[in-house]
Amino acid sequence: MKKLLSKTRAAADKYDMLGQNEQIAVGVSGGKDSLVLLCLMAAMREFHPSRFGLTALCLDPCFGGTPADYSGIESLCNELNVPLVIKRSRLGEIIFEERRENNPCSLCARMRRGILHNMALESGCTRLALGHHMDDAAATFWMNLTSGSRISCFSPVTYLDRKGISLIRPMIFCRENEISSAASRLGLPVMKSSCPADGCTERASAQAVLKNLETKYTGLTERIIAAMQEGNISGWGT
Repeated sequence: MKKLLSKTRAAADKYDMLGQNEQIAVGVSGGKDSLVLLCLMAAMREFHPSRFGLTALCLDPCFGGTPADYSGIESLCNELNVPLVIKRSRLGEIIFEERRENNPCSLCARMRRGILHNMALESGCTRLALGHHMDDAAATFWMNLTSGSRISCFSPVTYLDRKGISLIRPMIFCRENEISSAASRLGLPVMKSSCPADGCTERASAQAVLKNLETKYTGLTERIIAAMQEGNISGWGT
């Protein structure tokens, strides 16, 4: 955990992610990434000079019309002394039953982001922390290059002027295997995704391709990140 905490602080400081005395929302899906991020942010809150506050946000898509059980996350938030806000939604019904989207992930992501942004504002937060890590960044770069014909990625920090909040990604220097190990060691209440498209997404395919390439080109993911920093792609060189 100390290694992950060091990497998280390095990213937060390099990209000025933490405002002085600001309230930061952490988007918590129940997956390993968001739960480890919540623990890292709670740990960093205790010593970082910015003295930020935290609120955890859970947006329940209610896949299959069934509300998810967040009792494990509620217990974790109580242990970490982090307020938790849970919002039930009709995302699952709208995307998979009403709209029957050919590309459900794209619409779901847009709708989920919009709701989370509003939840953050309603909770008095000026920043929203998301659980994207280094492997996510490399996969996004790969998808944009191979499918979108552009050299780009999500940014470490994105200011949404229409909402007046900033999206921050404190784990972008952390590898997914490190996060998985930490979640297991800490015994975090990881929730299995009930999304019908789980594991069948374009992102999952891109991650599989990169994982295969890593067996031949050792350190490929780190090299992609280094190249984005060197070329200041999407704000990574700031």
